[in-house]
Amino acid sequence: MLENVEEIFTDLKLMLRKLKKASYEENMTRFRQEQGHFIDEMIGYVKSSEDEQAAINEVAEAFSKGIFDAFNVNGKINGRKQADMNFFMIYYVFPAILLTDEECADRLCNGIKEKWNATFEDTNISYTTYDKLYGAFREKIFGLF
Repeated sequence: MLENVEEIFTDLKLMLRKLKKASYEENMTRFRQEQGHFIDEMIGYVKSSEDEQAAINEVAEAFSKGIFDAFNVNGKINGRKQADMNFFMIYYVFPAILLTDEECADRLCNGIKEKWNATFEDTNISYTTYDKLYGAFREKIFGLF
């Protein structure tokens, strides 16, 4: 399950650089086209399971562990890399899951969030929808970048 899931972060630096309203919309479209198969695999696994919560736990474990295993060095991930990955999760991964409009999407995001926070040291991220993030942009995200 979720083989090579670390590839979901392939364009992390590019997609977080100079993030503006127009580029966020373009980036999300590209992200869903190029990495959407991971989202589809997670949603499909949960939907096809007899026990939804068990499936969510399995997906969250496979996702978090796969990414941690791919990026850790001696059991730790560089602080800057971890911060970037957290932002990427918030801006792209969670909203992309929620954009599927599947009934289980919010519960899946919650399961991934909980496992992500437990797996990655000093991490306590949450998630929101694409529309809320997109609406928060003026020209630049929250006027910061």
